[in-house]
Amino acid sequence: MVVHQRFAVKIPEKLAPEQAAPLLCAGVTAYSPLKQWMGCNENVKGGIMGLGGVGHLGVKIAKAMGHHVTVISSSDKKRKEAMEDLNADAFLVSTDEDEMRTAANSLDYILDTIPVFHSLQSYLSLLKTQGKLILVGAPQQPLHIQAGDMILGKKTITGSFIGSMEEVQELLDFWAGKGMTTMIELVKMSYVNKAFERMEKNDVRYRFVLDVAGSNLE
Repeated sequence: MVVHQRFAVKIPEKLAPEQAAPLLCAGVTAYSPLKQWMGCNENVKGGIMGLGGVGHLGVKIAKAMGHHVTVISSSDKKRKEAMEDLNADAFLVSTDEDEMRTAANSLDYILDTIPVFHSLQSYLSLLKTQGKLILVGAPQQPLHIQAGDMILGKKTITGSFIGSMEEVQELLDFWAGKGMTTMIELVKMSYVNKAFERMEKNDVRYRFVLDVAGSNLE
């Protein structure tokens, strides 16, 4: 394959290609909006909504940047993997009114990775004054908010789309420098149909990586 140098990145020697693969899309989608808080001297407190392919990388990247990370989910089912596997600092069940009330005005940002319709209203209450809610999921339906909550807290809703080639390289170097690993399942071409079936059932933690070089393509 021949590509223009503008669209090529160098994978660090310490990073295996299969480990780099999820960073080239899902990883930089989380990294690009989070890098604005990199190197911040203050104790940044962030929330990650959705613990899927993008969300779990968001947790790992934010933790590596030194943020206090809260995973926000609609149920308690992913608490164990958030706290033990991804080392999140806190877990918040968004359907629990008491938990949401206790966590009000506590976060500097929320990275919203959820790709289906959901109300934003209750999550805005979690943000501090001038807090940001960053959309990287892409629901097809309109998202509803009440303007008063935005105005009173000087809060911002913004979006971010993947990232630049420069940011992809930054992330690869950052990841390798921190000695981090992605959570993948490496599969051959012969398994690809089964992989699609499992993806539709949300049965992957957290990314399938296709080993083309190691597959029998005849």
